[in-house]
Amino acid sequence: MSHTPVDRAALQTPHRDLHSELGGLRGEHPGRSRNPVVKVADLAWLEFEKPDLDRAEVFARDFGFAVAARTERELWLRGTFAGCPCMVIRRGPASRFLGPAFRAAERADLDRLARATGCDVREADAPGGGQAVTLLDPSGFPVRVVHGTEQLPALPGQQPLILNTGTEGRRTNTTQRPPREPSRIQRLGHVVLETRVFMRALDWYLDTLGMIVSDFLFLDGQRGRGPTMAFIRCDQGSTPVDHHTLALHLGPGTGYVHSAYQVTDLDAIAAGGEYLAERGYRRSWGIGRHIQGSQLFDYWRDPDRFMLEHFADGDLFSRDLEPGWAPMSASGLAQWGPPVTRDFLGASPSPAKLREVMTALRGDNELDPARLLGLMKAMSS
Repeated sequence: MSHTPVDRAALQTPHRDLHSELGGLRGEHPGRSRNPVVKVADLAWLEFEKPDLDRAEVFARDFGFAVAARTERELWLRGTFAGCPCMVIRRGPASRFLGPAFRAAERADLDRLARATGCDVREADAPGGGQAVTLLDPSGFPVRVVHGTEQLPALPGQQPLILNTGTEGRRTNTTQRPPREPSRIQRLGHVVLETRVFMRALDWYLDTLGMIVSDFLFLDGQRGRGPTMAFIRCDQGSTPVDHHTLALHLGPGTGYVHSAYQVTDLDAIAAGGEYLAERGYRRSWGIGRHIQGSQLFDYWRDPDRFMLEHFADGDLFSRDLEPGWAPMSASGLAQWGPPVTRDFLGASPSPAKLREVMTALRGDNELDPARLLGLMKAMSS
């Protein structure tokens, strides 16, 4: 019996042509600034406000954080890696995202930022002290740049499982029995923000903080109008860093979308997910593997409906790689995994969402009917 050879190049997959190794066209956004004020080294931590710190701490421990410090008014969370805490939750009247804090490479960077923006260098409101400059990005988010804050020592972490792959038998006469326990967070990876002023916000992060774009996404039939999403990394020259530390996308809202925290491997993601499910938490989407960034992912909602991601095995890029360009679509969010959910996309209709759209369409921003229709089409394709 004969078989017709398979033309693998012609195979159609849900994400065919959505990989973004192809670069930009002449005249398109270069994805980096020629002369930024500073180049931040990394994302330091994220700041939230919540009324119930006890409930926040229960979820944090179940999700895999360790507590770095706790007072009556603040909860500082950390991973197992040495360095800054991952998150601070301050007691407040409502649950809301306050903004990100980035780490300056040098103390002199804070002075340069202060001179360029007219802001002051002040003491950082963080355990162990340090200094900070607080800026306001075009979307209205307070953005802190910090230096000299306390560097925490490493904690014991989960060890990656030893895998047998094909002919390589690295594990013999022993079994795999990963414990059912929280996925121990190693570090903060990235934050994703929605904005009505996408291009202004993008240029601000490139010009002010020296970040560079890894991948742009554009709407079908609207590439000439520019991108509507950017995955942005820190510029550490020849040192490889996460594919994205910050992602921005155009939308009718202005706010936090999700944040991502690195864990050891796929088994840590899966076993930690089972642990969360057994305790009644809600999975938003997962488990799968992304396209832009390549991360293994699993998304969960905390009791205040903030979305948090466990991830592992993400791409690392040096400064040498230029931005990729790809069309935006729901099917282009993952190489494999379950279909993307409406919860993850934020596509569930509600009176609040409708008011948000109407406010955006009437406002002075970058969202117009054509952009809105393009976004709706992308999220259903």
